Amino acid sequence: MSRTVIRGGLVITAAEEVRADVLIEGEQVVALATTGSAVADGWTADTVIDATGHYVIPGGVDAHTHMQMPFGGTTAADTFETGTRAAAWGGTTTIVDFAIQSVGSSLREGLDAWHAKAEGNCAVDYGFHMILSDVTENSLKEMDALVGEGVTSFKMFMAYPGVFYSDDGRILRAMQRGAANGGLIMMHAENGIAIDVLVEQALAAGRTDPRYHGEVRRELLEAEATHRAIKLAQVAGAPLYVVHVSAASAVAELATARRQGLPVFGETCPQYLFLSTDNLAEPDFEGAKYVCSTPLRPREHQAELWKGLRTGDLQVVSTDHCPFCFSGQKELGRGDFSKIPNGLPGVENRMDLLHQAVLDGHITRRRWIDIACATPARMFGLHPRKGTIAPGADADIVVYDPTAPQTISATTHHMNVDYSAYEGKQVTGRARTVLSRGSVVVDAGAWLGRAGHGRYQPRATCQYLG
Repeated sequence: MSRTVIRGGLVITAAEEVRADVLIEGEQVVALATTGSAVADGWTADTVIDATGHYVIPGGVDAHTHMQMPFGGTTAADTFETGTRAAAWGGTTTIVDFAIQSVGSSLREGLDAWHAKAEGNCAVDYGFHMILSDVTENSLKEMDALVGEGVTSFKMFMAYPGVFYSDDGRILRAMQRGAANGGLIMMHAENGIAIDVLVEQALAAGRTDPRYHGEVRRELLEAEATHRAIKLAQVAGAPLYVVHVSAASAVAELATARRQGLPVFGETCPQYLFLSTDNLAEPDFEGAKYVCSTPLRPREHQAELWKGLRTGDLQVVSTDHCPFCFSGQKELGRGDFSKIPNGLPGVENRMDLLHQAVLDGHITRRRWIDIACATPARMFGLHPRKGTIAPGADADIVVYDPTAPQTISATTHHMNVDYSAYEGKQVTGRARTVLSRGSVVVDAGAWLGRAGHGRYQPRATCQYLG
């Protein structure tokens, strides 16, 4: 069994910062010891990685990605191979993607289809949530079986009528089942029925540009749906995880519920923290690059999102990585914003953008690791294998250079998409060396990983529910 020592770095986890050496045997961390101590100096290894002047952090856990996802007549541009490789370049070593149940089909058929896409192709480890599109007696029973197999979270949509949408009755039934079997319901909280009316009215009035995507998907309709989801979960006695929270008023709904002691959790994404409706309004159809749902909000919402991350009313930052090329994909919506495929690329940028947020004073270093690594791992039953550096954990470790300048650009990123949502943004900090289960997959600007190294991860139930 190979032994690796990472020497001389500042080890940062959600719990502590300590100058320590890390001993890895095979795929796992076996020990940490104070740098320069007799214990650490006594370690011998096949490989020694010098982390002097660097952070040593857990690999990121991105709990919300959509590789190879069909949407709006096209398919997300990143495959499981290209998407997980890009994740690794950015310091993320585990993704949890979404398998999709089609209406009229079983959960099992959807899950099997996504396993077939991912197996043998992933560069880093991966798991699956299940999108529950068709609530029937059979699919409710299937939820029990999937939880037993390690697919312990189920996403539902209050948006996209005719595609993924579930009405309140179906949502309540699924939440009741989750309360019984330990599955966590994840909710896309937007009032899709009302949004469709506003879309129809905007198009009829000739308002077809990308910026109207943001205007019809009103903040109030995110807040209303968030409130309704919370109340349905309360009736069901179930926990709730609200995905991609973008609006200040939706954060307020989550904060109120949490003050009442309800098991309600919220996720936001880098696009809502760093981008705004100013991007959606970019001329010459450039705004199409920024069409996602929930939509980008006016810049003043960012302060409330950062506050929610500091106070714990928002617990996780995921990417909702769902890339569509501007050329040939986003362009499907020229003349009709409702036909622009919804989604942004970001799996490669999340860790660096959040490190920049540390430098900008929004969050602490430990909170960076908490929202990007530890909490998503706990939320989705991957901890303590993932999300921390401790004996027994998988050796998913990033040697991170906190002083390296970089300019984010489509010309240098590794995502399979022809633009960057953060084109030209200058940030400080980047992954220098990335290990996935003890194997170095990125080092000093070189790709050393391979498709098929990534392993499927069955998950326990949410670890915040006792």
